[in-house]
Amino acid sequence: MTSLLAAETATSFPVLTALIVLPMLGAMVLLILPNSRPEHFKQVAFLVSAATGALAIWVLTDFEVARAAEFQLENRQTWIEGLGISWHLGIDGISLWLVILTGFIFPVAIVAVDADHEPKSYYAWLLVLEAGCMGVFLALDLFAFFVFFEIVLVPMYFLIGKWGHGERAYAATKFFIYTMFGSAFMLVGILSLAFLNQAETGVLTFDLVELAESQAIATTTARWIFLSFAIAFAVKVPLFPFHTWLPDAHTNAPTAGSVILAAVMLKLGTYGFLRFGIYLFPEAAVYFAPALVTLGVIGIIYGAIAATMQRDLKRLVAYSSVAHLGFIIIGTFALNTEGIEGGLLQMVNHGLSTGALFLLVGWIYERRHTRQISELGGLQKPAPIFAAAFMVVMLSSIGLPGLNGFVGEFLTLLGAFAAHRWWAVVAATGVIIAALYLLWAYQRVFHGPAEGDNATMPDLTLREGLIIVPFIVAIVFLGVYPKPVLDRMEPAVDALIQHVEDNVPDFEEPTAGYLAPAVDEAPGGEEADAEGGE
Repeated sequence: MTSLLAAETATSFPVLTALIVLPMLGAMVLLILPNSRPEHFKQVAFLVSAATGALAIWVLTDFEVARAAEFQLENRQTWIEGLGISWHLGIDGISLWLVILTGFIFPVAIVAVDADHEPKSYYAWLLVLEAGCMGVFLALDLFAFFVFFEIVLVPMYFLIGKWGHGERAYAATKFFIYTMFGSAFMLVGILSLAFLNQAETGVLTFDLVELAESQAIATTTARWIFLSFAIAFAVKVPLFPFHTWLPDAHTNAPTAGSVILAAVMLKLGTYGFLRFGIYLFPEAAVYFAPALVTLGVIGIIYGAIAATMQRDLKRLVAYSSVAHLGFIIIGTFALNTEGIEGGLLQMVNHGLSTGALFLLVGWIYERRHTRQISELGGLQKPAPIFAAAFMVVMLSSIGLPGLNGFVGEFLTLLGAFAAHRWWAVVAATGVIIAALYLLWAYQRVFHGPAEGDNATMPDLTLREGLIIVPFIVAIVFLGVYPKPVLDRMEPAVDALIQHVEDNVPDFEEPTAGYLAPAVDEAPGGEEADAEGGE
């Protein structure tokens, strides 16, 4: 399929490679800095991460909308020649905004919260994590993708286990075991795909585009390999019933870890389904779509109900992620333009709204040293600006029209309604339950009488306000005018759907009647008769 074939972009600077190498070099610089000046660690980490974010903006400005369906700004070098492994990076309309999101979230997470001990290794691990996340979104070689997919586990394991709270060792170990378990299946799938493709074509390659275009694997075999990838991605999302590590990881992680986990790391799974699952195995994706949509809907309802029952404010937000990610899954496997665009946009929206929620909850914990909803109350009186910021972000997470969450959820439900009507109806109830648990939590935390330490809780500082304002600006902008984002997504989404149609003979993009093109009319105003105009 020519529209998804890699396209060389004239550039003298390997900017995509720099997006990965720069934070990794920053981590190495931190490790060699003397311990006598610990105040420099955060400054160096922020400058490196901010420079990486600036490179991401450079990518956005160089990105050609007319060629959004092609891979642009490519870097390709032979890595391990005998095994057909290459350093192949590229970006298209599907991965663009996830790279931008990553470039935005990491400097914010670094500057927003201080390390309470051992700042050198803390900030070094954050930069390694940023390099790994960038690598996942940019890699077009399956071996390189797997390496980056695994790299991110190590820094997050240490961030939770060493700088977390409560049962941090248990949460970190559970996170690591779950994700390693899923990744083991994917490694088997990657090797099977490469060697079986070699048996059919005579060429050993791990290149994503070459493997996707060859489609040399038998249907039944492709379905089994798709499942091996799907297990890894389902754990990373996490998709019900592989979700149980997430609430523990979020609850016990440090604030920066929770922000990055929610805003960026969970998208590695949803992006993996889109970039690798559907693109490499279009027939298997169509075959398993109803089952994955079913699990997504279960996750929406289960996550929403579980969130309603939580007493810990951070754990409530964690379960809300399970519900929101369910919407992304049902949009993705609606396998139509509206659904996939909605899922992609919701990846960005969830990163902004839930990342900001975890940041605000972390600041509440710093002030009150508790996250128990029953111990909070009346915070709006001493901290009205804090309450206003929390309310905007909360309404974004609910999906209030005019804010970013509404656009993403509307498109996912629109696409899902065309493909799986009754599942979309059931999923829509999750929106109602989300309004219940978030509004109820807001009422209990910010309304009512302010007693004891709640009555003297400090409001947002100037620094905190400058950190949260970009989130609110993005939330409002995407809710009012999402066109620039959707314009860069749509060509790549359409090309992916066309790729599925080209490789699955019986597949036709699911479209509801109100989305179908209008019937052509005859010159006289009458509809042309299909049998000759009688």
